[in-house]
Amino acid sequence: MEKEQRKETLILKPVYEVGVNTAVTGRKLPSLTWMNNDLVPGCNVYVEYGWIWAVPDPNPLIGEHTHDYDQIALHIGTDPHNPEDLGAEFEMVIDGKPVTINRTHSLYLPKGTKHGPVTWKRVDRPVIEMTITLGGGTVEAVAPGGLK
Repeated sequence: MEKEQRKETLILKPVYEVGVNTAVTGRKLPSLTWMNNDLVPGCNVYVEYGWIWAVPDPNPLIGEHTHDYDQIALHIGTDPHNPEDLGAEFEMVIDGKPVTINRTHSLYLPKGTKHGPVTWKRVDRPVIEMTITLGGGTVEAVAPGGLK
C-alpha cells in the first residue's frame, strides 16, 4: 500500500487584495488574505481578515451584496478577560432584516443570501473581521464584502 503524501501548506505572509483601491479610515484595508488558490493552488477556500479600530469612514463601507459561494463571517472581540464581548456594535441587514450585533460571533451565509449594508454604531476596542468563503478560491470569484 502506498504511503499517503501530506499536502498541508503553511502561509506566513498574506497577500493584500481586498479593498486595494478603497480609501477608508478606522479599519485595515486592504485586508489580509491568508488562503486562496494563488497561495495554495487547488485550494477553493478563501480566508481574509482585517482589523477595525474605529467606526469606519465611509460608514457603511460594505453595502448589500451576495456571493455565489457559502460564506462564514466572524467578528471577534479582543478583550482577553471577556472574549465574547465584541467591544463594538454594528447593524447588518440579512435578507432585508436588520440585525444588531455586539457580541463575538460566527455567521453562516449560504450562497445567494443578501447581506449588507454593515453599519457600525460604535467601536470601543479593536475588532477582528474575518470571512471564510467555501468554494471560491480567488478574490474575483469571492468579492469579499462586495469589494472588488
